[in-house]
Amino acid sequence: MSKLPIRVPAVARFHSWRRRSAAASIAFGLLSLLLASSPAQVPGLRAGSPGQLPAPTSQGAVQTAHTAAVSGAVVDPTGAGIAAAHVVLVRLPGEAEQETTTGANGAFSFSALPAGRFRLSVTAPGFETVVLDEIQLAPGEQRPLPFLRMAVATASSQVQVTVTDQQLAAEQVREEEKQRVLGVFPNFYTSYLWQAAPLRPRQKYSLGIRAVIDPTVFAGTAIAAELEQVHNTFPGYGGGASGYGKRYGATYADAFTARIIGSSILPSLLHQDPRYFYKGTGSKMSRLRYAVGEAFLCRGDNGRQQVNYSYILGDFAAAGLSNAYRAAGDRSAGLTIENGFIILAGHMGDDLAREFLFKRFSTNIPAYAKGQP
Repeated sequence: MSKLPIRVPAVARFHSWRRRSAAASIAFGLLSLLLASSPAQVPGLRAGSPGQLPAPTSQGAVQTAHTAAVSGAVVDPTGAGIAAAHVVLVRLPGEAEQETTTGANGAFSFSALPAGRFRLSVTAPGFETVVLDEIQLAPGEQRPLPFLRMAVATASSQVQVTVTDQQLAAEQVREEEKQRVLGVFPNFYTSYLWQAAPLRPRQKYSLGIRAVIDPTVFAGTAIAAELEQVHNTFPGYGGGASGYGKRYGATYADAFTARIIGSSILPSLLHQDPRYFYKGTGSKMSRLRYAVGEAFLCRGDNGRQQVNYSYILGDFAAAGLSNAYRAAGDRSAGLTIENGFIILAGHMGDDLAREFLFKRFSTNIPAYAKGQP
C-alpha cells in the first residue's frame, strides 16, 4: 500500500524519540547486569563463597540452555481437546520414560529433556492409541508437535506417525493462514507459538503470495488510491479515471514488492524468519521494547536472534522500485529514502499492534499457542 508523504519535523521527532528510547534501554540493561551479578540476590548463597542451585529432579525442574522440551495438544476428530489423555515419552532405545496427562484443553508438555531420539505415545479411553516414533531432539531444542488427532476406537490398533520439521512447519503455516483480526483482516505473519518450526523457502514464498492476493489488500489499495487522487498526491499521474488507475497500480505494486522482497526473497536468501513471534509475557515496557526492536531484529532459521536485514534492505529496495515507476516529475532520491523510512515505520506500527491488539481480536488462534513461555 502506498504511503502518504510525511513531514521532515515528524521524522526528526521520531529519531529523537528513538535515541531517548535507546539510552533508556542501555541504562536498564546495565542495572539488570549489576543486580544479576550480585551473589546476595540468590537465596541460599553467601557473597564471596561458592554455591549452586538445587539440581533438577523432575519434569517441572528449571530448564537450562542445554535441555530440550516437547509440547503439543491432543484433539478428537472434531478438533476439540481431549482432557486427561495419558501421554508417555520414552528416550530410545528403551531408556527411562516420562509420563503426564493432558489438561482441560488437551495440551501437554515435557521439559528438561536431554538431546536424543524419543518415542511418544498417547492413550485415552474410547480412542485409538497414537504413537509418534523417532522424535529427534537437539540440545536446547523446544519442539512443538502438530495436533495429535485421536480416532474413535473401533478395534484395537496403533497408529504410527513420523513427522518431519518441514511437515510441522507446513501445518503451523496452515494454522496461521486462518488467523484474521475481527474475522476479516489477515494476521498471517504473527506466530503465537514461540517455538514454531523454521520455514522452508517454499513456505516463505507461499505465505508471501497468500498475503498479497488477499481480497483485503485489493480493497485497501482502492481506498489508498482514492485518497491520493483526492489530495493530488503524485500529480504526475494526472486526474480522472486514468490518474486513478495509475495510482491504484503503483499503490498495489508498492505493497507487492515490499512483501515479496522483504518477506520471501531476502528471508530465503539470508535464512531469516519473516514472522513476528508474539511475546505476551513480561511487563508492558519490556513488550514495547521487544515489539519496536523486531523491526530491526528477527529470528534466524537457526533459532538465533539476528539483525533483520530482510526487512531493512527489503524496505529500501521496495522504495527504490517505487521511485522507478513514478511519473518523471515525481521521482527523486529523497522520495526513495522517505518511502523507505515510511515502510520501516509501518513495520514498527504493525509489530506494536501484533503485540498489544491483534491477539485480543483475532480468530482461529490455537488455544495452546500463547507466546513466550
